[in-house]
Amino acid sequence: MRVLILCTGNSCRSQMAEAFLRNLRPGWAVCSAGTVPAREVHPLAIKVMAEVGLDISRHQPKSVGQFLSHPFDEVITVCDDARENCPIFTGRVIHRRHLGFVDPARAVGTEEEVLTVFREVRDAIGEGFGDWLGELSA
Repeated sequence: MRVLILCTGNSCRSQMAEAFLRNLRPGWAVCSAGTVPAREVHPLAIKVMAEVGLDISRHQPKSVGQFLSHPFDEVITVCDDARENCPIFTGRVIHRRHLGFVDPARAVGTEEEVLTVFREVRDAIGEGFGDWLGELSA
């Protein structure tokens, strides 16, 4: 199975989803990208993923442009902006789906309050992708 997870910056949500999916389905070809990639993976995304034993510290944001001609079984958008601005793929895409999550990078407050949002989004992504995998298996 070839899966592309797409968001805007490829710095938080899609990176977390990629890590979860790679962990849950190690034989799958899973990658993530952004429509407007950030310069780096968000440090708090790295931190909260490490809390659940997944290391994304070496991940780098990538542009969706480098994947447009690749074939995918699934292209999954994880933010509304990426869903609305999803480019046309010249490679074969069997399924497109949307699993939307709030952007933790927009959280405001104390460091602990922002970390709480990152953890909530991390957990929602893990649960959402777990549910999706369950649906595929059914």
